[in-house]
Amino acid sequence: MDDRSHCVPARVMSQNQERLLQLASMYKGLSRRKLAQELGRDASNLLPANGNPKLDYLVKLARVLDWPIGEVADAILGAGDDGKHPSPDGGPRTDDAFDELNAQAQCAHREGRYGDMIEVAGRLLAVAKTADQRALASLREAGGWDGLGRYMLAHEAVRRGIAEPIESADLRRLLQSNLANGHYTLWNLFEARGMACKLLDDLERESSGTRVARAARAFAHYVVGHASRRLMGQQPAAAKEFAEAARRALEESLNRYETLAAEFDHEPWRGIANTCRGGLLEVDVELGRQPAEEAIAHITRVVDGTSERAALGDHLESLGWWCIFGCNISLRHLGGRDLQQSMSRLAKTGCEIAERLDNWSMRERLFTLELGQREHLSDLAGVSVDWMLGDDKIKTIIGTMGRFPTFRQTGWRILQAGTAARSN
Repeated sequence: MDDRSHCVPARVMSQNQERLLQLASMYKGLSRRKLAQELGRDASNLLPANGNPKLDYLVKLARVLDWPIGEVADAILGAGDDGKHPSPDGGPRTDDAFDELNAQAQCAHREGRYGDMIEVAGRLLAVAKTADQRALASLREAGGWDGLGRYMLAHEAVRRGIAEPIESADLRRLLQSNLANGHYTLWNLFEARGMACKLLDDLERESSGTRVARAARAFAHYVVGHASRRLMGQQPAAAKEFAEAARRALEESLNRYETLAAEFDHEPWRGIANTCRGGLLEVDVELGRQPAEEAIAHITRVVDGTSERAALGDHLESLGWWCIFGCNISLRHLGGRDLQQSMSRLAKTGCEIAERLDNWSMRERLFTLELGQREHLSDLAGVSVDWMLGDDKIKTIIGTMGRFPTFRQTGWRILQAGTAARSN
């Protein structure tokens, strides 16, 4: 079980487990005695005494239910008897309280305080009275997890919000664009493109000019652009086609976000626009519109010149992505000393930004890129290149494997290739 088990009363966990056992019995048509055999327990003692099950129990119960283990754990650690969230102070649930908390969540987002944003989102959900308010609370929670690079949790929060019977078309479109982005961040690239393109078609038919609709349109172009950019490397036979699609979408997103940021003086949108600008550099090198060396030099100048000033939120995050775009260019288009120098410099800065933001997605990209660089060196040298992994890096690699299913094979390769350098 995870750290949440310390916050959930044993009585509640036991009640939730009893419900799961009832579901398992109905699902498989098992008597209590047969269910006990499946779980390796005595029929008179199906539940752990302290309400906190061990891993082997979770594995066996998940197998009976045909559920992922994580879903079983989440169900045990869920809400209490009525499934509702109490008001944080036991006071009335007023619209004023909701609006005030929503403003706090937005402020935390602007300032890059993503952990605070998640905490406020929980309180926001506690005072929500309508489906739209619950959906908005889920959107704020997703924004916090996204800022921390915890994309599976962000995706789940968006899915929870979009399942509400939402009345506001603007809110529904925002959640749809974030759902498409969730697929992108988890490397479901074709799903991300398809969902974002469908959203753009819907928005075109609606012709809505509200601020939210305009932001959803800009974000959908962002998802199409960056998913296409990633597909350049994943589908090399169609790299030019994806690069051209990426360029159109990223340029459109950049222009829309710059217009919105200027009109509403919204700093996060400037940061997202800058991420589009960096992505265009990688795309232009792929299309032969700019030499790789020239793009790397430009990326290095921008990152070195602004990283100290850009200390908050989306703007700092954009610089981390610029480092990764530069590493992508280096691996695909440079060789020898130029490759090693540019990768070393940009990866180092990218790691520093990832640590400042606690951004797991950047860590995943940087680990993957470093593995690619070392494998390239090993091929050139004809022997394996030593990779010393300290305890902290090993822990981070393991954490990244848990957060990104597509990274797990890469993580194993890194751990198998690396040499553990343990401190005394």
